[in-house]
Amino acid sequence: MTAVSPLHALTSRRSMKFLRAPAPKQDELDQILQTAMSAPDHGKLRPWRFVLIRGEAIGRLADLALDAVKRSGDPRMTPEKEKSVRQWMSEVPLFVGLAHKIDHDNPKVPEQEQLLATGAAVMNMLNAIHALGYGAFWSTGMGTYLEEVQDALGLDSLDHRFLGFLAVGTPACAVPTIERPDFREFVTEWSGPV
Repeated sequence: MTAVSPLHALTSRRSMKFLRAPAPKQDELDQILQTAMSAPDHGKLRPWRFVLIRGEAIGRLADLALDAVKRSGDPRMTPEKEKSVRQWMSEVPLFVGLAHKIDHDNPKVPEQEQLLATGAAVMNMLNAIHALGYGAFWSTGMGTYLEEVQDALGLDSLDHRFLGFLAVGTPACAVPTIERPDFREFVTEWSGPV
């Protein structure tokens, strides 16, 4: 894998859905997960929780998640869609389940700030994955919003908000460049009340 400079990693990162083996080696995965610990985190709650799913467990995740989606009555889960998702999942070497552990009793740190800290932790991981030369895709499919899936991953829905999965691996094709919008379209300068 070819590492990239820090600023280039931030400006060139993009979601890569189609991935294959190899996944990051264990020492690289440890570094990726450690980057989450540097996320801004009001109250030092460290609300992020991660569940690693790899090897044969990916097939079990596919069975669990896709069966739950079908039972939920989601009309988008056609036989063709199920076949496509199963094929995609079979090629991804690592999934990371993403969750926010809710601290219900903390009056100083509102839940939205806890959620933002978790999002920042995941973004750190996405940037680290890219900087190490791998690819990732944050998926909110695969039953993310179904309690059955969340509970099966050991994330009680009363205390956690499940946020989806990071699919992680080596890009299965050349990573195309993408033109990003100019930041000036999204920035104003405030100098006093309007």
